[in-house]
Amino acid sequence: MSWKFAVSTLGIPAAPIDEAIAVAVDGGCEGLELRVHADEALHLGIRDDDAVDVGRRVRAAGLAVATLAGYVRICSPEDDAEVLAELRGLIRLAERVGAENIRVFPGGGTDPSAPRGAAEADELRVAQRDRARRRISAVLDDLRAAGVRLLVETHDSHPTGATTVELVEGLADPSLVGVLWDGLHPWRSGEDPATTRAVLGDRCVGFQIKDAVARDGRWVPVAPGGGELPVEELAEVLQDWSGWVSFEWERAWHPQIEPLVEVLPAAAEWVRR
Repeated sequence: MSWKFAVSTLGIPAAPIDEAIAVAVDGGCEGLELRVHADEALHLGIRDDDAVDVGRRVRAAGLAVATLAGYVRICSPEDDAEVLAELRGLIRLAERVGAENIRVFPGGGTDPSAPRGAAEADELRVAQRDRARRRISAVLDDLRAAGVRLLVETHDSHPTGATTVELVEGLADPSLVGVLWDGLHPWRSGEDPATTRAVLGDRCVGFQIKDAVARDGRWVPVAPGGGELPVEELAEVLQDWSGWVSFEWERAWHPQIEPLVEVLPAAAEWVRR
C-alpha cells in the first residue's frame, strides 16, 4: 500500500491559492485537489500565465497538484461539441498547472438504475455509456500530449463502481483513463466497499475519503469516523491499493459545517493508519 494524501479546495470555497497551500502544508498533505470553478482562483477562463503560476506556487511549497476537479459531464445529452470544448479546456488547464489528473462527472441527468421498464433502462444505459466512451475516445491524444489522466467520479447518474466503470472499459489503460472512487456514493447506493473495490479493479486510480450522517433527507458531512460510512471497511479493502487519497470536505455545499482545518486532522489520521 502506498497512499498519497491530498485535500480538496471544495472545503475552503473561494479561498486564495496561498491559503489553500497553507492549509495543505499545515495539515501534512502531499498534494492538492484543486476545484475548477468560476467562483475559484482556478477556472477555465484563467490566463495561461496565471495558471502556470498556480502550479509553480503549489510545487514551491513541496506539494503536487494531484487533480483538477472539473465539472465536465461526459454522459450529458448536450451536443458533443460543447462537452468536448469544455473537456479540452480542462485538459489544457491541467497541462498548464502541472496536474496529474482531471476529474469529470458522468452527469447523465438520469440514474440508469432507477425504476423503469427493462427496455427503457437498457436503452438509457447504452446511450449514456456510448456518449461517455465517444467523448473520452476523442480526447485520448490530448491526454497523452498533456501527460494528464482522466478520472470519472462515482457520482450523480452513475454513483456505483459498477455503473461508472462501464463508462471507461476498453478505453486506453488506467494510466490514461480511470475512476475516482467517491467514498460516499457507491455505499449510499447499496454497493458495499468490497464490491466497489472488486468491480473497479485497476481502474480505481483515486479515492476520496469522507464521512456523513443522514439528516433531513440529505447526507451531511462529518469528520471521518464520526458518521455512518464504513470507514474502517473502506480502509481495509484499500490496503493493497496505491494512489491519491483526497479528503473532500463539502463546505461549498454545506456552509454550516465546521471549517476544513478543524476536521482535516481526522482525515490525516485515517490516511496514516
